[in-house]
Amino acid sequence: MDSLGDDLRAAHYDSEGVSDLLGEDANSALGRGVWWPAFRATTAAPAARRPLATLIRLFLLGSDEPCDDVVEAFTSTPLDALISNGVVERVGDGRVRAILDIRPHADDVRDYLVVSDQDAAMRSGPVAPDHVLGIGGASISLARAIIRDPVGSALDLGTGCGIQALHLDTHADRIVATDTNPRALALAAATARLNGMTWDLREGSLFDPVGDERFDVIVSNPPFVVGAGSRDYEYRDSGMEGDALCARLIREVPQHLTPGGTAQLLANWIVHEDTDWRERVGSWIAETGLDGWVVQRELADPVDYVSLWLSDAGEEPAQVAARGAAWLDWFEQERIAGIGMGVITLRDRNGRSGAPDVVLEEITGAGEEVTGAEARAFLDRREYLRETTDAALLAARLKTAPVFLDAQSLPGDDGWQEVGATVRRPGGPGAVLGVDEVSRALLAGCRGQVPLGALIDLLAGFHGVDAEALAQAALPVVREAIGRGILYEVR
Repeated sequence: MDSLGDDLRAAHYDSEGVSDLLGEDANSALGRGVWWPAFRATTAAPAARRPLATLIRLFLLGSDEPCDDVVEAFTSTPLDALISNGVVERVGDGRVRAILDIRPHADDVRDYLVVSDQDAAMRSGPVAPDHVLGIGGASISLARAIIRDPVGSALDLGTGCGIQALHLDTHADRIVATDTNPRALALAAATARLNGMTWDLREGSLFDPVGDERFDVIVSNPPFVVGAGSRDYEYRDSGMEGDALCARLIREVPQHLTPGGTAQLLANWIVHEDTDWRERVGSWIAETGLDGWVVQRELADPVDYVSLWLSDAGEEPAQVAARGAAWLDWFEQERIAGIGMGVITLRDRNGRSGAPDVVLEEITGAGEEVTGAEARAFLDRREYLRETTDAALLAARLKTAPVFLDAQSLPGDDGWQEVGATVRRPGGPGAVLGVDEVSRALLAGCRGQVPLGALIDLLAGFHGVDAEALAQAALPVVREAIGRGILYEVR
């Protein structure tokens, strides 16, 4: 079936070709799940672009298409071969429809084709228990969060359709991809083949398929859905109760990282009534002995959480109501107030002594998503802070990154009275720092030209305070500013 990929590319069935044919508005609507503008655009396509229009309707819109049009679109792949390989099926009246979702997907490196099952919106009835999800918001979020340094080996645990392995292939020499679902492995193999890649695909749960092997990078978008331990759908249900899967995965990571290796994964965790989520997740990380950065991006209440996962299976309303009621009953029984959702970055300490460096924080703002570049910079900044003494910091020439100063004021008898101020680095997750008059002046003076200690001496003289006392008060603020990427050393 190598000819399948050749035919798709010959018809310009890629991200640019699809976007160009649909137009900006219809393509944007399709990305939001609104299909009819795309259908309208394909029916109006000129004759020269009819094969591409057929492929869009077939694979992206779930439309039944005439056999003659499909034969025209696949110039070197016979229709019988498409049917026998489970790509399309006959539906009568000389028409076929797609069984698989074959979707263009692009990153900064190249354009790909991703093979998965069609979701419930494109077919009637519930999805199969071994349904394989395609490209979704969670998988894209994880792909964007992965640090893309070149590495020798990578593990994609719970590969699904292979979307993470696709991205790992751009910077890893060897990729092992695992899944408990044989159908997922088959479709991941198809994804790899369509893109001219070769991965070591293995069946099994968690780290069982890799034994005692170690990897430079481990990524995972596991079936993390929090529930009573069902296994209704393999893409979401682990069969383990609550958040036990995520806890176990994190605890077992250290045995499979090379010295200095990094693991990044999406996770969900239980937030019980009257508790801080950091205590629960922090206890998992503490058992690993790894450095870590945990970012909770969202806290969903039980109704919203259950509704989210009931909406994508295509079940009948009565079944949805019964399953949802049982799910909420379990939440109430377990005193679960909400479910935290976020991204976890862990790094092996490479033999370094001392306590692990773990930061757990809630960052929910739009535009503050964790990216690979920010994750790498965060780890680098934490390492810098660990290795830099106060004396070295006072001797360093620091520079303030491009930031905004946001001041808050209230009206008073004498006009506006400032009640607080923050410095914010745009696009940096959690890159906000509260500042007072002195620290604001200190940040303004950090231009990479004179040592920090000299700036503090100048400020102390201006305000008539003891320079040593001011340094002791300023150093914690400076360290926090460095940790948030607001200050950095000029070398």
